[in-house]
Amino acid sequence: MQLVIPLDNMSVSDKMEAMEEIWADLSRNVSDVPSPAWHADVLCVRESRISEGTSRFLDIAEAKQAVRERIK
Repeated sequence: MQLVIPLDNMSVSDKMEAMEEIWADLSRNVSDVPSPAWHADVLCVRESRISEGTSRFLDIAEAKQAVRERIK
């Protein structure tokens, strides 16, 4: 199936709404969404860091600030 979406004619709000609808649909059938192999690798590394006590957890305000600093 080829889907044609008139992105050039859509407002940002319309595009966001479309993405939210697609995400909601995908979320209903999580087992149908394949997970890339590298996800497992990342999770293993994170689990190891937690076990070793080398992970640092941030609250949401700290996480947002860290992202803002990275994109400056």
